[in-house]
Amino acid sequence: MKGNMLVMNKKNFLGTVCVAVALAAVVSACGDGTTRDAGWEFSRNMYDPIAYNPDQLNNNFKNNQTAQIPPVGTTPIGFERFEFENTPEDYQRAGTELKNPLAVTAENLAQGEHLFLVNCAMCHGAEGKGDGAITKDRFVEDSRGRRQLENFPPPPSYAKSTGSVSSRGGAMSDLTAGKIYHTIYYGLNAMGSHASQLNPEERWKVVMYVQELQKK
Repeated sequence: MKGNMLVMNKKNFLGTVCVAVALAAVVSACGDGTTRDAGWEFSRNMYDPIAYNPDQLNNNFKNNQTAQIPPVGTTPIGFERFEFENTPEDYQRAGTELKNPLAVTAENLAQGEHLFLVNCAMCHGAEGKGDGAITKDRFVEDSRGRRQLENFPPPPSYAKSTGSVSSRGGAMSDLTAGKIYHTIYYGLNAMGSHASQLNPEERWKVVMYVQELQKK
């Protein structure tokens, strides 16, 4: 009987100590309400990064900066360098030198059509005839009533049957893959650059589909 009492007393004592320690930890972590001190921190080395932060001083480099400028001529991972400037001369050069690296397949054409409809058709139209939705009369109704939205000038048609001429000269149906790619990358006139919306492979798929529209 006496032994059982001792065991129970030890359990009670240990339980009391554990509760007291936990309570002290909670109270100390809350701070006193007058300072920015968050109290004790548990296992700080578990969430402090071993690596340097980008804006942290770093004695491993002469300028003591962690974030270093990449060496000249290097290309970031996942980035494809485009060696043509946004000039009329390089537009013509791209038209001659750039070729579509993708094979003309039903799958690539289907993906190109989808990308064209999502990114281009609102201006160029579903069939590339320059009759996209934003070139037509559009109206909106809200708390201010019914009003007409701004119309955008229609871009020239890609179709061979329409005989549209590019603002840079030559028939739209004769634009080479390189010229189309250059225009997608940099934009032209009212059309903005789509380099951030489409990666290189997607741009070439759009080019492939546009060249199918040129045949109509």
